[in-house]
Amino acid sequence: MTKSQKQNLDNVIRYTLLTVWLLIVLFPLFWIVATSFKPDKDWLAWPPVYWSEEPTMSNYNNVWGAMEHAETQYAQSVQKPFTALRNSTIISFISTFLSVSFGAFIAYGVSRYKVLSETRMFQLLMLRMVPPIVLVGPLSLYYTTIGLIDSLTGLIAIYFITTLPYAVWMTKSFIDEVPIELEQAAEIMGANRWTIITEVVFPVIRSGLLATFLFILILTWSEYLVAFILSKTDAVTLPVELAKYEGSSEGRVYGRQAALSVGITIPLIIVGITIRKHLARGFSFGMIRK
Repeated sequence: MTKSQKQNLDNVIRYTLLTVWLLIVLFPLFWIVATSFKPDKDWLAWPPVYWSEEPTMSNYNNVWGAMEHAETQYAQSVQKPFTALRNSTIISFISTFLSVSFGAFIAYGVSRYKVLSETRMFQLLMLRMVPPIVLVGPLSLYYTTIGLIDSLTGLIAIYFITTLPYAVWMTKSFIDEVPIELEQAAEIMGANRWTIITEVVFPVIRSGLLATFLFILILTWSEYLVAFILSKTDAVTLPVELAKYEGSSEGRVYGRQAALSVGITIPLIIVGITIRKHLARGFSFGMIRK
């Protein structure tokens, strides 16, 4: 086998594996979208109905519009998801903004002044590995005592604290790639430390900051367990609202769940498309070398 033939074979194998992987990843997304347009009779049909011959918008109408059959148990147990959508948006964006903002400054100190060793940084990240189920019990009691249970402030605070290690860890890797000579040149020209950080370092790693922002936003937007334990009605988020779509007599209403799942996913897709130009460079930051 010649070198050219071997290279072609390698390309065929590589693209075949990538295609199979892509199909595996995209099929659940396709199934959710397809189910959101299926009438009730096609949800659990056998053989499976991949795309209904009678697509309907009734699932979207029931979730986002006027609820049909409002006397059913599941209809009475759920609220219109606009409240949950508002809560998720406020909690996710504020907690993510705080996490990335504070994390960026902490990461600068770690990168330039070595305020934390590599071992301490690893220990900081390991705090995020503690299973949430271990923390939610004591946290629920504490939040009840101080009056933060079922509040947006309480969820923002806990998401900010738990995602801060990720923000520090990711942002530090980007700051490490920024040549120290840029800061030295700015210092020679009379810039103070605040100006150097905000007008030299952060603009250079802007793509990395946006990638970090999107990563943490996805974590907080889709988090379920903590929100479920610490919220009741006023601070319910979309993942918690999604879990309510089941009644004892109706069973799990898959079409409504799929319609709400599509609605949950769309805001993240919009954010990703908006900052897509920065994501490729942010997730593979390395164009700047010391």
